[in-house]
Amino acid sequence: MPNNQAIVPAASEPAGAGHNEHPSYLLHHFQSVEQQADTSNFAMWLFLLTEMMFFGGLFTAYLIYRNWYYLAFVAGSHQLNVVWGTLNTVVLICSSFTMAMGVWCAETRRRSGLVLCLILTFILGLGFLGIKTIEYSEKIEKHHVPGFHYNLSSFLDPASDPEIFKEYHDKPLPLDIARHTELYFSLYFLMTGMHALHMIIGIGILGFMIFRARAGAYISGHVTFVENFGLYWHFIDIVWIYLFALLYLISRH
Repeated sequence: MPNNQAIVPAASEPAGAGHNEHPSYLLHHFQSVEQQADTSNFAMWLFLLTEMMFFGGLFTAYLIYRNWYYLAFVAGSHQLNVVWGTLNTVVLICSSFTMAMGVWCAETRRRSGLVLCLILTFILGLGFLGIKTIEYSEKIEKHHVPGFHYNLSSFLDPASDPEIFKEYHDKPLPLDIARHTELYFSLYFLMTGMHALHMIIGIGILGFMIFRARAGAYISGHVTFVENFGLYWHFIDIVWIYLFALLYLISRH
């Protein structure tokens, strides 16, 4: 009678050897690099979808209130500097280009090019925030920040803001209309402030990426992190283009 012995399946023998061949950037709960990349991309698009709904709600609220208080919103938009807004738009479009070039450098394994593009994107992002700080300072100086110290003189008294009145207004606004300009600036600070917060977060991530890229990361063939951050950065730029059109340009004259 044959002696029964435990038989170890042959397939289990090379399991350890095959496991050691996994690249370092492949997390243990994924079976392949492709599965990890697809999952990361899906998660990023899902996150961007929630961002679209968030900013879409703000845009909808702005359009509804603009329709209700049209004259007040037009008067409020005249207080914004189109030159600064246009310059910020150009800055962000340039940053989208440098970010796209950074993704290309990561895909083609050009470490120096990747580091350079990330640094340029970082600098352009800081430039955007610097220009926005100048705009905010002007609003603070004119007391256009909603709250207890909000000042209506820019809309009621031609002597308080002669350049704006000379260019846009035939006469001061009625008081009941001027009061609703505070609502315009509430939405202005809410939308541009949330956009600036996303910019600050992106710049922080860029700083981390620059540090890692200088150490040789992102050029080993696994560029999902760079690609997904590029999507985030381009989304921020697109949001600003809509903000620029809605807040600065519509019904300017």
